[in-house]
Amino acid sequence: MVRWVALVLIVLLIALQMKLWHGNGGVREVETLRAAVKKQGEDNDRLQQRNQALGADVDDLKHGEQAVEARARAELGLIKPGETFYQVVEKPGASQAPAPAASTGGR
Repeated sequence: MVRWVALVLIVLLIALQMKLWHGNGGVREVETLRAAVKKQGEDNDRLQQRNQALGADVDDLKHGEQAVEARARAELGLIKPGETFYQVVEKPGASQAPAPAASTGGR
């Protein structure tokens, strides 16, 4: 009788271990969920920083003329009245390297 109870308990222990390691809600699934939560937290931190930067841009655009002016100049190419706009167009195939400076000799 004691042997049967011990055998049943061993079989029950093996079944519980199998469920713990391989079943629904087992150790593997918990580790997978922990990794997903960690990745989502990192994504949230990155997006929070981006939102703060965008919020600062919005605040600058609402309250600062310099930010509006800088954005209009950079993105739209606008100039102020009385300013003269010069556009330098390089020839196709021209070297992008600057020309060497001329030596003035000793003074």
